[in-house]
Amino acid sequence: MSKISFAGRVAIVTGAGGGLGRGYALELASRGAAVVVNDLGTNSDGTAGPSPMADAVVEEIRKAGGKACASYESVATTEGGEAIVQTAIRNFGRVDVLINNAGILRNAPFDELTDATIDAMLSVHLKGAFNVTRPAYRHMKAQRYGRVLFASSAAGMLGNAEQSAYGAAKAGLVGLMNVLSLEGANHGVLCNALLPTAESRMGAQMPAAQMKDFVDLYAQGAALMGNSGTAPFVTPLVVYLVSEACQSTHAIYSAALGRYARVFVAASAGWLGPVDKPCAVEDVHTHFAEIADREQLFVPDSLRDEFVTILGQRGKR
Repeated sequence: MSKISFAGRVAIVTGAGGGLGRGYALELASRGAAVVVNDLGTNSDGTAGPSPMADAVVEEIRKAGGKACASYESVATTEGGEAIVQTAIRNFGRVDVLINNAGILRNAPFDELTDATIDAMLSVHLKGAFNVTRPAYRHMKAQRYGRVLFASSAAGMLGNAEQSAYGAAKAGLVGLMNVLSLEGANHGVLCNALLPTAESRMGAQMPAAQMKDFVDLYAQGAALMGNSGTAPFVTPLVVYLVSEACQSTHAIYSAALGRYARVFVAASAGWLGPVDKPCAVEDVHTHFAEIADREQLFVPDSLRDEFVTILGQRGKR
């Protein structure tokens, strides 16, 4: 098996001053990538002033013989996103890989959410990805090569109590990935989304009841899990997904407890109602078991693909 190499490639990792992002940056650098280590240096909830977290990671990479530079701009503004990408261009001349990892977390029951919390979640996670990816994509499109990974979350795709703002922002990243992967396909720009699970500063902010539930689960499965709940177990999938060797695009992947898996948005075969006039509400009630059935599932690749599949179903009647 040939080694996955990033020689000659330039990578941007946002939120790379600690946790998961730090691991991604270190691994990419160890495989030859020049890395822009972006981190504002705030607490995991986005509060407090900057700290030299990015500098520490850059120093670690350089001491190991790698190439890296720090970026302290916030992903939450258009100007910040542009500056992050310009840091890569100014220092290394190009950008080949972007890992949208930066994030903050503020949990609250839905009916207690403040506008400030909602705005912060959307600004950092969702708008942050737009802000950095747009300028990076322009360079990738021009050079006809790029790899973009969006760090989404199972909290958004599957749900997790008291994380509605966080989950909504993270689910939005999947929508962005779905569209950008289609636009980038003819330009050599591949995009995927990740659902990572690992112990982190952000994870420590989970609601107390959930924390107890997860601690209990960890205790029950300790012999089976080993160290698989830690950040280093997420890194291999991430690094592969942004490598030249990986040809996957328009997909969602999970990295949790040492298991790596693809996650799908699927549709049931459903019920084919009439086409000459709308069905009645009572018809939906009558056929709801068919509509909700999980036995026959298909995975549409796009909005158009869903239309084609439905027309194919009707053609078989």
